[in-house]
Amino acid sequence: MSEDINLSICITTFNRGGYIVETLNSIVAQLRDGVELLIVDGASTDDTSERVREFRSRFPNVRYFREPTNSGIDQDFDKAVSYAGGRYVWLMTDDDIMIDGAVSRVCAALESPHDLIIVNSEVRNADLTKVLCQRSIDIRDDIEYPGGGQDAFMVDMARALTFIGSVIVRRDLWLARERSAYYGSLFVHVGVIFQKPPIGRVRVLAEPVLRIRYGVAMWTPRSFEVWMYKWPRLIWSCDGYTEQARAAITLREPWRRPMKLFHFRSKNAYSIDEYRKHFAQLRGWYRA
Repeated sequence: MSEDINLSICITTFNRGGYIVETLNSIVAQLRDGVELLIVDGASTDDTSERVREFRSRFPNVRYFREPTNSGIDQDFDKAVSYAGGRYVWLMTDDDIMIDGAVSRVCAALESPHDLIIVNSEVRNADLTKVLCQRSIDIRDDIEYPGGGQDAFMVDMARALTFIGSVIVRRDLWLARERSAYYGSLFVHVGVIFQKPPIGRVRVLAEPVLRIRYGVAMWTPRSFEVWMYKWPRLIWSCDGYTEQARAAITLREPWRRPMKLFHFRSKNAYSIDEYRKHFAQLRGWYRA
C-alpha cells in the first residue's frame, strides 16, 4: 500500500474492448491526487489491451496488469486488491459509467472513518439511452450501519451488493478475510462482507454515482445457475446471520419451487440444457 494513495479504483476485465473505453473515459477525467485507477485483464483475446494502453500513455495514475491466464472474476478482483496501493479499494465494473463528480463524493465520504461504503447507482438499458431505475437502492438520504453484521444490514443491502461496483472497502480488511472459498461464486465481495467477524462502520450513499448497463453482464447467459444455485449457496453459507434474515434474501433451494422454474422459463433462461445439467437425474415432478 502507498501512503500517498487513499483510493484505488479496481477494474477487472475480460474481452470487453467494446465497453471499456467508455468506462475508462468516465473515470480518468475524475482522477486526482491520492486516487489511482488499476485494471486487471484476465488474459483478454480481443483488443482490450490496445484500448487500455492508450489510457496508460496519457494518465500516469492508470496501472494495468495483464494476467497470463484467466482465473475468473472472483480471483481477478482479489488480485486487483492485492496490487492496489490505496487504503480503500473501489471494486468497479468494466462496462458501466461513473457519473461526473462521483470520485469527489466518494473521497468526501472517506474523510470519515468507515470500513465499508456502498454506493448507489442509476440503472439504464444496454446503450444507456433509457433510465430503467433512478436508484438501485431506494433511499433518499445516506444510511449508517454502526455494526455491519446486523441482520438488518444483510436484509437491506444484500441485493444491492450483487452489483460489485457498489463496493468500496478498506483494503487491509479485505486482505485479512477469507476470499479463496468464494472463488467461482461470482460474488467474492459478498462473501468477504458477510463473513465473520461482522464488518462495522458501514455507510450507504443515497445519491447515485454510477450508471449501470442492464443486461450486459458477463454472467447473464448463466442467470439460471447464478440465482438458483450460486447466490443461494453463498447467502446460506453466511452462518453469522439468522435463518430469517437469509430466507428474506433467498430461499435455500429455490430450484425446488415450480414457480421459480416457470419464471426463468418465461424469460428464456431455463432451457433443455439447464434441465439436463440440474434435473435429468432427479425423480418426481422435476422430470415433468
